[in-house]
Amino acid sequence: MDKRELEGIARSLVETNKGILAADESTPTIGKRFDSIGVASTPENRIGYRECLFTAEGAGDWISGVILFDETLRQSLSDGRSVPQALRDANIVPGIKVDAGAKALAGHPGEKVTEGLDGLRGRLAEYHDLGARFAKWRAVITIGDGIPSAACIDVNAHALARYAALTQEAGMVPIVEPEVLMDGDHTLERCERVTTETLRAVFEALATQGVHLEGMLLKPNMVISGTTCPVQADVETVAAATVRCLRRTVPSAVPGIVFLSGGQSDELATAHLSAMNALGTPPWELSFSYGRALQTPALRAWAGSMANQAAAAAAFLHRARCNGAARTGSYTAAMEAEFATA
Repeated sequence: MDKRELEGIARSLVETNKGILAADESTPTIGKRFDSIGVASTPENRIGYRECLFTAEGAGDWISGVILFDETLRQSLSDGRSVPQALRDANIVPGIKVDAGAKALAGHPGEKVTEGLDGLRGRLAEYHDLGARFAKWRAVITIGDGIPSAACIDVNAHALARYAALTQEAGMVPIVEPEVLMDGDHTLERCERVTTETLRAVFEALATQGVHLEGMLLKPNMVISGTTCPVQADVETVAAATVRCLRRTVPSAVPGIVFLSGGQSDELATAHLSAMNALGTPPWELSFSYGRALQTPALRAWAGSMANQAAAAAAFLHRARCNGAARTGSYTAAMEAEFATA
């Protein structure tokens, strides 16, 4: 492990005005996305759609890295270039999702643990050879009646830390993603308590496993009201609670925090990020690692036809530019119309 190299990659992923595109949907997940627009989920359609995003002219101005699925990392674009090469040509760092998904946690109904540690060292070495320079592992924490349990938080924190140590050993930057789900009727205050407990456990486990904090990134949820909570916190309240939680739990050695959107609408995810960056100068970069919040308009514009590639690219770049502005706290709702017509 070359610590300086890891630190350089981590810093490049949170470069000013830039963030990460999460294009790591599994085959079943992207199948659901394609179902929503009435398009068959074939390997050709999957790479065709993603080509619209990866080759959008100027994407590298706003996108620092792309998280890929195993299939996508191994595919090539219509011009013959491998996906990793096409991303590098656009000054974008290729990354890879390496977990095997969240499964039921034995003895704890309603809770999950992410699997995929078996054989991970070998898979990471292969992914590095294929061109990936960072990786992602997602754990899910559910808020409900009597949950999350300490067991659920601890077992997921341990898995995240073991994954991160193995990833750094392979010469890649780990993105550590402990997601406290927004599903449920819980208040913002309860979300903050659970997120605080989760992040404390994660960083304790990372320290135990000897993970180099300067060579990793954190991908957390925002502190937000549950989707069915009768009282939905406003943008400023979410921003203040999220930054407060992070200040209490995340060491300043971590170079950047790249938020997941977690099912928020495109514009709301952007507004929350901008409000956080407008609060002042935190000890880490506050950026984004969005999936649906960057892709939904592009997917609809593409609609299964490469004849719509330009329209899909324009829709994607629109969202990327808006989130780039959020990186400096300068996003406004008016930019939606301005960028859309640019």
